[in-house]
Order: sequence, then C-alpha cells, then structure tokens
Amino acid sequence: MASAIATTKPDRPHGLRAFFRSRITRTIFFFNFAGLAILILGVLLLTEMRAGLTEAQFRNLRTQGELITNLLIETGTVEGDPFPYINEPAVRTVLRRILPPIAEGARPGVGQPRVRVFGAEGRLIADTDVIYGGVEERPLPDIADAPSIGESIQSATRRLEYIRLTPWRPTVTLESEHQRAMQGEIVRGERLNEKGERVVTVTLPLRRVQQVMGTVTIESADVERILLAERVSMIPFVIGATIAIILSSLLLALSIARPLRRLAGAADSLRLTGATRLSLGEVSKRKDEIGALSHSLEEMTHALADRIDANERFAADVSHEIKNPLASIQSAVTSAQSATSPEQQKQMLAIVAQDVHRLDRLITDIARASRIETETARGDLEDVDLGALLFELARAYSPEDRTGVHVLFKGPKPEGLHVVGQAGPLGQVFRNLIDNARSFSQAGGRVVVSMEAAKGKDGPMVRALVEDEGPGIPPENLETIFERFYTQRPKGAAFGANSGLGLSIARQIVTAHHGRIYAQNIDSGGNQRAGARFVVELPHASAAKPH
Repeated sequence: MASAIATTKPDRPHGLRAFFRSRITRTIFFFNFAGLAILILGVLLLTEMRAGLTEAQFRNLRTQGELITNLLIETGTVEGDPFPYINEPAVRTVLRRILPPIAEGARPGVGQPRVRVFGAEGRLIADTDVIYGGVEERPLPDIADAPSIGESIQSATRRLEYIRLTPWRPTVTLESEHQRAMQGEIVRGERLNEKGERVVTVTLPLRRVQQVMGTVTIESADVERILLAERVSMIPFVIGATIAIILSSLLLALSIARPLRRLAGAADSLRLTGATRLSLGEVSKRKDEIGALSHSLEEMTHALADRIDANERFAADVSHEIKNPLASIQSAVTSAQSATSPEQQKQMLAIVAQDVHRLDRLITDIARASRIETETARGDLEDVDLGALLFELARAYSPEDRTGVHVLFKGPKPEGLHVVGQAGPLGQVFRNLIDNARSFSQAGGRVVVSMEAAKGKDGPMVRALVEDEGPGIPPENLETIFERFYTQRPKGAAFGANSGLGLSIARQIVTAHHGRIYAQNIDSGGNQRAGARFVVELPHASAAKPH
C-alpha cells in the first residue's frame, strides 16, 4: 500500500528560522537586497554630494564676492560731499582687470562666476558678461562633414545640461536680493537667470562707512553642471543595480522557473503516456526545496505504481483462489448429477457446502483486507496506548471456547508503551496473530502475549510478542508465511478454514505504521522447535515520524 512505502523526512524546524534556512529563499533575498543596497548607497552618496557641492559653491561665491566688494569700495567709490557715490568707469575697469577674460570657444558664465554691480536705485552699473561681450558665437558646421560620434555625444551632453529632471523652486529673485542687500544683509539663494538656467547667487551690500551705495551680485550657473555631474555619477550605481537585478532574474528563471517547468512537463508526460513511474534525473539531485519536491514526486509515483502492481497481483491471486473452490463445486455438482446412490449424492453435497463455506470465508477476508487497507491509508493518526490495548485484548479471549487454548498476558498491565497510529488496524494485527497462534496450538495449550520497551536504530521502540506452543515454522517458510494466501495448515485442521490473508494483513498494517513484523522459532534445545514467536516492533510515540 502507498502509505507503507512512502518515504518520511526528519522533523524540520518551523517559523522564521526554517524560512531562512531555505537555500532558495536566502539566494533570492541576497541578490534582491544586493541590488537594493546598491541603490540606497548611491542615493545616500548623491544626496551628500549634492548638498556638499551646493554649500561649497555658496561659500566660494561669498568669499569671491567679499574680495570684489572690498576692492570696489577702495577703488571704485568716491567719498563725495555730502555722500559717497560709485565711480562707474572705475568699477568697470576694476572688474575687467580682476576677472580673467573668457577663453576662446567658451561660453559666458560657464566655469567662472558672473558679477553684476547695481546702484542704490537698482540700475545696472557693470556686468561681466557685457564687459567681455557675452554674445555666444558658434561657427556653422560644414555641410559636407557629418558630425563625429564624439561631437554627437558632446552635443547631447550640452542639451542634457538644461533638462531639469527633478522638481525645483527658486528661493530668491534678483529684485529681492537687491532690496535685502540694500538693508545691509548678505543674501544667498538659488534662482533662474535670463536663460532659464539655475544659478547659485550671493548678493553683498556695497557699503562705504555706513552708507550702502549699491549691491554686488555674484552668481554661478554651475548648478546645472552640478546636477548633471550627480546624474552621471549615479550611472554606475544604476548599472550595478540593473546588473544585480538581471542576475537575480536570470537566477530565479534558471534555478526555479525552469526546473518547475520540467516538473510540470514530466507530470504531463506521465499523464499522456500512461506511465506509472516518474523519473526526473538531475532535478532530483538538487540540494534545495525543488530537489526535495522532485524527489518526493518520484517517491510518490513509485509508491502509487507499487500499489497498482500490488492490487494487480492481489486481483490475480484472488482470481486464482476463487477458481479452486469453484472448480471443486463444479466437479462435485457434476458428480452428484451422475451419482446413482443417495450416499454418493450426500457426499457430493457435503463437498459443495464445504467449498461454499470456503468461498464465504475467502470473500469475507478479502473484503476485510480491503477495508483495513482503506482505513490505514485514510484514517487519522492518534496516540495509542498499545500496552493497554494488548492487555485488554488478551483478557477478551475466553479459554472456554471450542479450541481450549488459553491466551495469557505475561506480567502486569504495561505503562507508557504508546505508539502513534490507528487503534482499530493495530488491534486487528494482534487479533490475527493470536488467532493464528491458537490455530496451531493443541487443546489445553497456551498463547502468551507480552510487551517490552526496546532500543532501535532510529530511537526507542515498542516490542510486542505473541508466542504459541505449536509445531513451529519450517525455517524456509519464516518469510513466506506473510505472503497472501499462504495456507499451509497443521495436521488435522479443517480444509478451507483459513484464507491465508491474516498474516499478510498484519504485515501490511505494521509496515504502514513504520514498524516491522517477523517470525521466529522457539528453540527447546537439541534443534527441537517448541513453538513459534511473532515479533512486532513499532516506533515509540516519542520517536514516531510524521506519516
């Protein structure tokens, strides 16, 4: 039966520990969290970089602005009467001398700050973009020459400089900067210039003694390039995360999805071809849950195939066993029809009655075997006090029946000899063994039932023994007696009184409970047999494996 040959696995831990002991789970978590960690690391680094670069730009512009403002106060302002005023030509000359000219081919405001000086009323006095001719000139490309790859990349980079991929709001305006600086405050912030570029700006008051004569605004359009640099620096992190995710996806596809598809394909092939055994080859050799699943599927199909084979053999055996009494009945009926005397007819009718009784006993035992098999395969398991079960079972046999054989339990009622199983089928095992022992015992003989705790290779066991005082078992039949329809009977036993299924049913039930049953001869010395002993060993409830 399937449950008798199903493989069992050791107890596994439950909960979070068991979850993370899974190799597939650890692999999935490792690769996915590796990609996530790369992204988080990149975001943290870029956030610090952006804040640091912007703050550094503010400090740099303020330092330059203070130097320029101090120089303009000394050389570009005049202490007039009654108020000081700004010498505009001198301011332009100073700015032209202290700021380097724009390099050939460079764009105004790129790579160097833009300085503007405003009067008290907000009128523009000097602008470095105007001083150096802030008109950007570019030669027209030759129509015959196609742009090179490098030129295309450079052009695309310039266009990207003005793409704002993140939300941004200016913090100041040029007018508010001037107004606040005229009140003696140093103003810093971010805004858009005339070209729509984001600039970092610092505005300082141009003050001589206590009189604020104007303002000096110094700004840099490098914010766009700072953001572009941030995005470019993020590319390695994005690539790393992408590679990690791709590897994770490939790993999942190769190590999980592909084997599962093979399992499904093998199952479909099994269904379509009518085969009974599944073989998955390399998939079953994996050391993870998929390997365990494929191994379990193989074992399941092997168990089902064995059960089908056993049923087919059983059907063949039943057919053979039924044919024998039917042939005898047919022969007896034919003989009765041709008998010439009432005595011969009576003798033939007795043979028919005996064979009918034999058929009835055989069919009853076959039905019982099928019912027990179904109960064992589908029944719920429970804790069974096997000691109490056998003690009460032995007491239930009355010595006053027609056999005159006494059934005794050796010793007091056992305590603590528990197994995990089904009480009904287990009781049937020992009823079959006791009935078998009584059938081989002489009138007035004894059948002794005993129990003991034992130590097995897989842990503590419960051992039960049923001993009789019969002729014993031929050594060559110690194993064959457990085969179906084995009907070697002692001398004098009524023909057809036994179907030969009792010991086979007993072994079937014991094997389904992960135990074993075997027979021994009781030696009385001098190679003389003093009876037979049947031994049943079952795992103790404390060491029983889940079915």
